[in-house]
Amino acid sequence: MGVQPNILEPLLEKAGAYGKTSFEILKLKALGKTADVSAKLISRSLFVLIISFFAFLLNIAIALWLGDLLGKAYYGFLIVAACYGIAGVVLLILHPFIRNRVSNNLVKQLFN
Repeated sequence: MGVQPNILEPLLEKAGAYGKTSFEILKLKALGKTADVSAKLISRSLFVLIISFFAFLLNIAIALWLGDLLGKAYYGFLIVAACYGIAGVVLLILHPFIRNRVSNNLVKQLFN
């Protein structure tokens, strides 16, 4: 009987060490994925911000140019606003498709 605890004790210690090591590896993998997804999210957000500023200023320039061509400045802004209204309706119609596509890409990013 005295021999069995001596045999099981090192085995239990090794199993405990293996469990701790496996948990640490899992934590590091999760941290790596989180860092990867966060870095992509931040870099894409900065890109979208810069493109948004560009698009905003370009839209003002187009609205002023169209207004100058049509004789009244507000005509240009009305035309640009109408274009955005049409784009909004199209996005509203395509929303389920876009949502599914974004969700699928996010899941692929997390599990690859």
